[in-house]
Amino acid sequence: MTARQRLVAAFFGLAVFGFMPAGLARANPSMLKDFKFDHPIFQHPHQFATRHLVLQVSEAYPAVWTLALNNAQNVLNFMGDDKVQIVVVAYGPGLKMLLANSPDAKRIAAMDAEGIEFDACHNTMMAMMHATGHMPVLVPQAVIVPAGIVRIMQLETHGFAYIKP
Repeated sequence: MTARQRLVAAFFGLAVFGFMPAGLARANPSMLKDFKFDHPIFQHPHQFATRHLVLQVSEAYPAVWTLALNNAQNVLNFMGDDKVQIVVVAYGPGLKMLLANSPDAKRIAAMDAEGIEFDACHNTMMAMMHATGHMPVLVPQAVIVPAGIVRIMQLETHGFAYIKP
């Protein structure tokens, strides 16, 4: 086996176990193939949650992002992560909050680790691709949904309280 073959084998071996070298892209979780309006699925299922909240982020202003993130964290802290399920849906100009170079990327990672889901609108991603010539690179925690507004409608239909900070 040549040195190159060993390197390729090692790379694929690491990829199988979920380890990717720094700087290499990883695909975001996606609901594009299995989105069913009447049967919502979640990145972080909270089967024992008695309260459900969806927050809309549709503005490109970091102050609005901070407000939305503060709202989510405050609700989580007040109710407890075992009693509330929170989904933040970003679309339109608000999708910039979920870009990999967002000033809130580290905070999003931390909040995701606490069980808050972050959904990214695929329609907006396609519009950004047409405008820039490439798909936007999202934080790894972002879950791609077919359409942000449809995701919000789906969650409201299934008992989620709706907040637009």
